[in-house]
Amino acid sequence: MQYRLLGPEKISISVIGLGTWAIGGGDWKFGWGDQDESQAIAAIVRAVELGINWIDTAAIYGEGRSEVLVAKAMKAIPAANRPLLATKCGRVALGNGEIGKCLRRESVIAECEASLKRLNVDCIDLYQMHWPEPDEEIEEGWQTLVELKQQGKVRHIGVSNHSVSQMKRLQAIHPITSLQPPYSMIARDIENEILPFCEQQQIGVICYSPMGKGLLTGSFTAERAASLGEKDHRSRDPRFHSPQLEINLAFVDTLRRLASSLNWSVSDVAIAWTLRHSALTAAIVGARSPQQIEQTATAGDRVLNAESLKIIADAITTRDQQLAEIGGAAKPRV
Repeated sequence: MQYRLLGPEKISISVIGLGTWAIGGGDWKFGWGDQDESQAIAAIVRAVELGINWIDTAAIYGEGRSEVLVAKAMKAIPAANRPLLATKCGRVALGNGEIGKCLRRESVIAECEASLKRLNVDCIDLYQMHWPEPDEEIEEGWQTLVELKQQGKVRHIGVSNHSVSQMKRLQAIHPITSLQPPYSMIARDIENEILPFCEQQQIGVICYSPMGKGLLTGSFTAERAASLGEKDHRSRDPRFHSPQLEINLAFVDTLRRLASSLNWSVSDVAIAWTLRHSALTAAIVGARSPQQIEQTATAGDRVLNAESLKIIADAITTRDQQLAEIGGAAKPRV
């Protein structure tokens, strides 16, 4: 497993972080379907055994369930080996299946206290604003994170899904440790402006969905897409429906051939591609079982050569052209 330094504080983290979005289960708006609790805990424990030293979660994942499972897993890990814990605020369960957006001081403080309790810790290693919404509240939310840091309730503060202009507004108040954006071969919006800005400002970047929510694992099929249940939010994602699905699966066929020539998995190729970028510190990889993290943690040692990068670049160009022919790709948000 490779390790890199995150943000201006130079926090040493593994280039693969374990994501716990999916283990929140399917009983909320953006769930991934039902989750076996024992398998979720075992996945976290196994990730640490494989050299992963940080876990990413959020209060809204499963409306707190993800954080609870992370805490249960920590009890099964020796204290000396326990990973850094990153969680988020700003998305609030409204109790009717809907999700509220609030970055007011009182709400952020309440969220932090609830996360501390669920995670069973005195201090959160990295606390992040989940989304910059409402936009007019981001300064108030960020100032509250600064206060929580000063109080010793969080060690480092970062943001997720923020634009360059929004990060500039927050940088004027307090330095940003990290940004968490979506980034993969099929979601590259951050390359032109956001990644150069973060690199110049020494803001660490920990991307999420490097495998395109499963599309870039090599195991996704049209049949599997058709069988996604209502509890799996991907059933409402246009990338998992015709005509985008056929284009994406054809793209993955190219990745599969490349992976075979390297004796890698398709997931290895997808994750290593994100990590090739000099602005990237690490990639968040979700897992719902020990077997899943065993299959993807190997990417922490992979480095793509120039020939492989050329093959991928050509395949991306072809995919982009095909999407343009059908009117472009819709951009789902979570």
